[in-house]
Amino acid sequence: MSVETELSVGQVAKRCGINISAIHFYEQKGLISSWQNQGNQRRYAREVIRRISLIKAAQQLGISLDEIHLAFTSLPNGRTATKEDWADLSNAWKKTLTQRIAKMQKLKDSLDACIGCGCLSMKHCPLYNPEDILVEQGPGPVLLNKN
Repeated sequence: MSVETELSVGQVAKRCGINISAIHFYEQKGLISSWQNQGNQRRYAREVIRRISLIKAAQQLGISLDEIHLAFTSLPNGRTATKEDWADLSNAWKKTLTQRIAKMQKLKDSLDACIGCGCLSMKHCPLYNPEDILVEQGPGPVLLNKN
């Protein structure tokens, strides 16, 4: 059984478990690339499967496509990430993820009460915010956003 080195968009979609439109979207965002064969059909290198798998794994961790793109551009010659590259990339994201987890924990702990938006729309707001003084600190949940 031979392994094809060039894959059609349909083969990539099936192998990665995603829609063809997602492949086109990733390509538009510069996360993957293709070329056109003589029949003017898109073709992808087999390594695109790993790249898409890394995209999906990173997205499941809450990493944005912009952050993923930045990480991919840090790879030498735009190559597909190796196991060692993934370790480096994921270590770089750990700080960001730790900060997000802390914010989410703070939000989770605040869901039973006011989150400090300063709206005074709750009947029994646990925050005393006379004259909406929190407006001076900016829009949105200003107390929640404090570290």
